[in-house]
Amino acid sequence: MPNLLKSAADKAAGLTRQTALYAGNAFDRVFRAASLVQAGQTPFETLYTDGLVSLRYYPPLAEDFIELDGQTIAVERTAHKTPIVIVPPLAVNMLIYDLFPQRSLVRFLRAKGFEVYLIDWGVPTRQHSHYNLHTYVAELLPAYLNRVREHSGERELSLHGWSMGGMFTLFYSALSKDQHIRNAVVLGLPIDSHASGLMGLMYQRVADVAEFVRKRTGFRLHNVKPHWFHTPGWANTIGFKLTNPIGSVMGYWELVVRLGDREFVSSHATTSAFLDRMVAYPGGIIQDTVVRIWIDNQLSKGEIQIGEDVARLENVSANLLAIAGQEDTLATPGAAKRVMDHVSSTDKTFRVVPGGHMGILAGSKAPGESWLELAEWLAQRSD
Repeated sequence: MPNLLKSAADKAAGLTRQTALYAGNAFDRVFRAASLVQAGQTPFETLYTDGLVSLRYYPPLAEDFIELDGQTIAVERTAHKTPIVIVPPLAVNMLIYDLFPQRSLVRFLRAKGFEVYLIDWGVPTRQHSHYNLHTYVAELLPAYLNRVREHSGERELSLHGWSMGGMFTLFYSALSKDQHIRNAVVLGLPIDSHASGLMGLMYQRVADVAEFVRKRTGFRLHNVKPHWFHTPGWANTIGFKLTNPIGSVMGYWELVVRLGDREFVSSHATTSAFLDRMVAYPGGIIQDTVVRIWIDNQLSKGEIQIGEDVARLENVSANLLAIAGQEDTLATPGAAKRVMDHVSSTDKTFRVVPGGHMGILAGSKAPGESWLELAEWLAQRSD
């Protein structure tokens, strides 16, 4: 009998501890989520800001080794000559580039001996609704690249652009004909948007309707003030999650199932800190991208209108590494590969890697599937 009583007491105590663990993790996840977030821990210096856009520089790491996806990587102390400038898309916050200490793109690139800069586009408000492709590609981006050159003392640069950041990278190179962009890395970039899966098919139908309306009425979306197209951050969060609604729901279901796993709860809070804090799209950008990239599919012809000018991809001559995600529903491999048909680069590589639109940049498989190859590819072209 004493043994039975002791066994029952031990089980009760274990259940109590487990209940307390679940309750504590649940409380922290709901009410103290910020304390669980692991993102944004890599130190950086803000070199310049205009009040909205800022330029970051990531100085050499203090540690001698970093952990990357279960691997220990020695920090290289000799820097490659050509700096790399990360050109993010709009709508996202910068946590995506420094998501976890062991899965941080900026920390990894710094460890691999690259001078790393990042342009933070900030949080646009309605007063920035008039910002369009010309604003970012022909005004802001060249000004901030000049500041990188001043700080680094190097004329030649490598650009890294994911999603819309990839568009900015190619459009700038095509419009400016900047021969000192030595390397360009673009990820998740739909060059032939009408070939991008179900979304492409939808926009093919929209294009037919738009053409009918233009011919009958002369109406164009650019006739409307961009203020009306300003998209708040919460709407972008919903839209991004709807690209993979099942995955979004399953993520929270897995959180419930694994509520006793503190590491998983912290990981979930960290990922959510990125997904739930997306920022606004200026209305002018919405007009330009929806009409010129998705409806009119101008890039499939190798060019795009930027303000009153036309950027032709044939003017891009930088060494090019283009990466597409096997499960990407926004920029399918078929839509992304068309970049190879239009740029004039003699050194160009196209790769398809596992992952969706976000996964190819910062997913759990990204370090092993693309980061190491990216670092090697850049190293061979940066000295």
